[in-house]
Amino acid sequence: MQAPISIPSILFGLVLACITYLYGVDSRFAPKNGDEYPYTHIVRMTNAADAWLPLQSDMVGIKNTKPPLLFWQGMLSTDHGNAWSLFSLRWPSLVYTALTAILIGLCAIAISKNGLTGMLAGIIWLAFFNTYRYGRPYLAEPPEIFWLSLPFFLLLIVGKRLTDSKFVFPLMAGFAFGCALLYKSAAYIVPACLVLTLWYWQWRDRRVMECIRRDLPKVISIGLIALGLFALWFVLDPDPRAIWNEFVIGENAGKFAARNTSYLKDFVWGGDGVGMLFVTGVANAGFLTFAVFNLFYLAIRNRKTMSTEEKLLWIWIAVFFIIFSLPSQRSGRYLLPIMPAIAILLAMHWQQLNRWTLWIGLLLQGIVLVALAWLSWNIHLWSYPIWHWFLLIGAIGIVLAGLVQTRFTKTATLLACFLTMLSLSSSIMPLDGAAGRFDTKTIAALQGKTVWFPCDFRAKDEEYRFLIPGAEIKGYPASEAKNLTQLANRYAYFAVQAPVNAKFVPCPDCEVIGERLEMRARHSSDEIKAMLLGQVSDNLFVKEYIVFAPFNIGKDSAAEKDACR
Repeated sequence: MQAPISIPSILFGLVLACITYLYGVDSRFAPKNGDEYPYTHIVRMTNAADAWLPLQSDMVGIKNTKPPLLFWQGMLSTDHGNAWSLFSLRWPSLVYTALTAILIGLCAIAISKNGLTGMLAGIIWLAFFNTYRYGRPYLAEPPEIFWLSLPFFLLLIVGKRLTDSKFVFPLMAGFAFGCALLYKSAAYIVPACLVLTLWYWQWRDRRVMECIRRDLPKVISIGLIALGLFALWFVLDPDPRAIWNEFVIGENAGKFAARNTSYLKDFVWGGDGVGMLFVTGVANAGFLTFAVFNLFYLAIRNRKTMSTEEKLLWIWIAVFFIIFSLPSQRSGRYLLPIMPAIAILLAMHWQQLNRWTLWIGLLLQGIVLVALAWLSWNIHLWSYPIWHWFLLIGAIGIVLAGLVQTRFTKTATLLACFLTMLSLSSSIMPLDGAAGRFDTKTIAALQGKTVWFPCDFRAKDEEYRFLIPGAEIKGYPASEAKNLTQLANRYAYFAVQAPVNAKFVPCPDCEVIGERLEMRARHSSDEIKAMLLGQVSDNLFVKEYIVFAPFNIGKDSAAEKDACR
């Protein structure tokens, strides 16, 4: 367990990381957050308006849910809607994630003076499940983490001499923080500047007056530059009052309101308590969660012998945790910006980690892999390619080797993180092929038609727009998805869902235009029990049919509320 990780293992992990992040990046079923489709909706609507500002949306209160840089990125990456695809929206996230991983590696090299430690740090960060979950889809986290971390990366890479910079570094840091604010929220300037202040104080040997005299003006200028960039949103947008009401008051200030009983009680207890914030923040590491808990123990034990760079990293972690424990809405997602620091610290202490913390991670990976293999074996709706089975067998073999061979435990845990995520993607990829899509004939028949689909989340219609480009998509409540009679009485073109193995009988005088497979999102306890007994296909999936009811042509259903809004 004390042996350093080998060069072949590092290189294999790097290759696995690249394959894992690139494979299925355009999948509708890629692990993500539900905000992706509302953001996609805003991009599509703003593109249609042919103007950069104001941001456009059909959803009440969602138009200014984030600053404009995220949506401008989507407008540019899709060529203003001319290259409209999930890949076009998502590839900038991949670039940001890759750049962050590279800078993490450079920081670890600068601190440890060891190239392998640097590569290990970058791979560890990519192995965190929430890096994978938030680092590929069209979300604000990849650019937010990159721009927020960039000044800290520069200070760690260049070293203490950069703290004496009076113009270049403050200008660069102010610009970087400003970009982060324009991607996510002006609130991030508080922890960012506080971390910088404490770093300067640490480098001044904790001499408060010297820090105030020499460094406080620089931190203030960095904050003013960043806030000045953020303020351009208000200056350039023709409706700044809407930004204030929707974003500042609704999206930010609203997070301080008591969510259950009182602010103090919510702070110390319950699902929004500070304890849960700590647990969910650490759980960003996924299968390496228990290794992160071990890291906290090592930090407490070795606090007196900690190097200056390690102290700076722990300051970074502590400040963000304290600041984001103040809002009443507490989520581990808000702590994603500290995960680069945790990855660097894990790499530096990789040889000191307790075997059992990695062993638990391996055990969890084994459970997930066996479950995926069992599900794959019991799905009879398609045939998996042979490499899918080799992937599962190889991943399970590496997990078993790590559980049995102590010298291989740490390496196996790291490699199995990527193999497990890759296996998850390969298990659902058939739905992104012909089985889960409408054929070209169906798409051609629906051009310019209004088609009603089941909707269980805001802006879910954006997903169907990728499935049937050229159609006008509207949503009805997902609870009605199996009620053929009710749907046929309301819509001319609509989607209805039915069991996969049942013969579908359309309504009288109706015509089936097309069909595809869809994975269900919610299951009853009886359905879960049935799946555990091997009846996977009937309970995990449904057939979705596009039905044409000609007797409803001209019927005015436009006034009906769109369930996706």
